[in-house]
Amino acid sequence: MSQDSTAAPESARKLSGRRRREVVAVLLFSGGPIFESSIPLSVFGIDRQDAGVPRYRLLVCGGEDGPLRTTGGLELSAPYGLEAISRAGTVVVPAWRSITSPPPPEALDALRRAHEEGARIVGLCTGAFVLAAAGLLDGRPATTHWMYAPTLAKRYPSVHVDPRELFVDDGDVLTSAGTAAGIDLCLHIVRTDHGAEAAGALARRLVVPPRRSGGQERYLDRSLPEEIGSDPLAEVVAWALEHLHEQFDVETLAARAYMSRRTFDRRFRSLTGSAPLQWLITQRVLQAQRLLETSDYSVDEVAGRCGFRSPVALRGHFRRQLGSSPAAYRSAYRARRPQGESMQSGAMEPVVPAQASPQSRRTAAAGTHGQASASSAMPEHVKPGSDVYATGPGRPSLPGQRSAP
Repeated sequence: MSQDSTAAPESARKLSGRRRREVVAVLLFSGGPIFESSIPLSVFGIDRQDAGVPRYRLLVCGGEDGPLRTTGGLELSAPYGLEAISRAGTVVVPAWRSITSPPPPEALDALRRAHEEGARIVGLCTGAFVLAAAGLLDGRPATTHWMYAPTLAKRYPSVHVDPRELFVDDGDVLTSAGTAAGIDLCLHIVRTDHGAEAAGALARRLVVPPRRSGGQERYLDRSLPEEIGSDPLAEVVAWALEHLHEQFDVETLAARAYMSRRTFDRRFRSLTGSAPLQWLITQRVLQAQRLLETSDYSVDEVAGRCGFRSPVALRGHFRRQLGSSPAAYRSAYRARRPQGESMQSGAMEPVVPAQASPQSRRTAAAGTHGQASASSAMPEHVKPGSDVYATGPGRPSLPGQRSAP
């Protein structure tokens, strides 16, 4: 489920007289992925007035000197430079080439200036890192591809990172998850500007749903990053993953780390950005998800084998995290499983990586957010690396947000 703001934040400014609402600037960088880059070009750069879609004026701007080389070795020459951003009412950063390298200062200055003059700033996928580097996400809710949410949260601790959402609308600053979620956010922008009918017409042209339900939870995996491999807490997290079938709590983990609960919570959060309780619940849900996919255990048996104290607890956490009941999830999974693929009866052995690191955004109340884990299925434009994210069981609202209808 996406998150929309109930009102424009107080920091929103009136659009400068030289900027036009219908003008959309897309900021491209060398090394950017061609898929994400093409999304705003296709949504805002093609005249579909015959289908009832209001026309935007597109300015494709180079964020640095060209030619710009994309993934796959294609070379692009942007028709405009950073100066053209001064005319745009919306500025879109489709992606950034590396989550570990800083964007060009000139591009960051142009984004800050655009925001100060009332432009709407949009970051798709890893484009959120560019917005964060410009300081435009400070104190705001945001999302990005779940694989890189931990890095975003750790590098920019003042950003309220939520890896569960397909996109987050905070009024004048918007961010989306990876790849196809960029289409969801661009459709949302059209819907905001021109209504549901226009967005629906555009969705039909693109042959995509006008509004997808759910979030990124269904795509999470349990592979864990290398970043905290040398930290003593990595051994504790690895032990927890090996023993998810047992009933233990955070006090048990703190004892294994030879820390008080308070010290353990503080250390866990400072290292990963996660609340350990919610991370643990998330890992149990992920384990249940895999048992439902790979075994014939009943839901009651799955609950016991994942360390839940009762099937009721499993059902509640499972529904909050994945949006369906365990039984419904299993039925849907089996319905789309290729014919001839057999179910294995018996428990799935947990896959235990050598390192571990959950991640979460800052919250007002302790223990209210979802945490992290990672996957090997990452976008091609970012190298395998450091952080992974799994979300917690709850979906609390963020400051200035509500769930989209």
